[in-house]
Amino acid sequence: MVPLGTEEIIRRAFEEDVGDGDHTSLSTIPASAKGAAHLLVKGKGTLAGVEMAQAVCAFMDPALNLRPMLHDGARVDPGDVAFTLNGPSRSILLVERVLLNFMQRMSAIATLTTAFVDAVEGTGCRVLDTRKTTPGLRIIEKWAVRIGGGVNHRMGLYDMVMIKDNHADFAGGIPQAILRAQAYLKDRNLKVPIEVETRNLREVEQVLATGGVQRIMLDNFKPADLRAAVHLIKRRTETEASGGITLATAREYADTGVDFISVGALTHSAGSMDLSLKAMG
Repeated sequence: MVPLGTEEIIRRAFEEDVGDGDHTSLSTIPASAKGAAHLLVKGKGTLAGVEMAQAVCAFMDPALNLRPMLHDGARVDPGDVAFTLNGPSRSILLVERVLLNFMQRMSAIATLTTAFVDAVEGTGCRVLDTRKTTPGLRIIEKWAVRIGGGVNHRMGLYDMVMIKDNHADFAGGIPQAILRAQAYLKDRNLKVPIEVETRNLREVEQVLATGGVQRIMLDNFKPADLRAAVHLIKRRTETEASGGITLATAREYADTGVDFISVGALTHSAGSMDLSLKAMG
């Protein structure tokens, strides 16, 4: 399902790209010309952004007809065709770059997410994203994480209280920060979860002794220490491992029994999948 707010992102993308007009197409292509194109996959991975492409086309010209051949979440190989696009030739050319930019970015994020999900398969551990997203594109990039099989962490600062090391240090300690957060939520009748970042087992014990939190983040724990922390917590809260987890180490972390691993690289280092919109006949 297309996330709320997507249309505004699309509008800004076209404002940025089109300006006062696509002068190349306007000067070379007759207004009456009709055409067809297909989306050619040139990389291997997880396809994402077909629904986004449909939204892009609908926004720019309802006369464009996008026919999906593959759907979001499909595993793809070079040479696969994701969809065909028919309609006014000028409109096909107008949507081309905006459509590709979204799909290439989304597919790369989905592909990397799927790789992490595959790496921890069977452990019960789930893969989380972070807030390390491109400004203005968070809902799109987190959508791609979901397509790839991952789970969204908080969308922003408003839907979870996450007490990180700086918060605890400024507040005078973890217990003080937790108690203040609980009082704040109660005073404002807010129903949002509390998560606390910990750096060692002593801090984990402080969180457990204080209580009233929904998740403990175990930041930069080595797998052996992480296993000890999970054992200490005994599922009294959810557990999340964070910090430097790579594809090569994801399975080792997941095997500790932790509920989640969070990976900033899903969105900040995914790159771009090679896709191309090619004219047909």
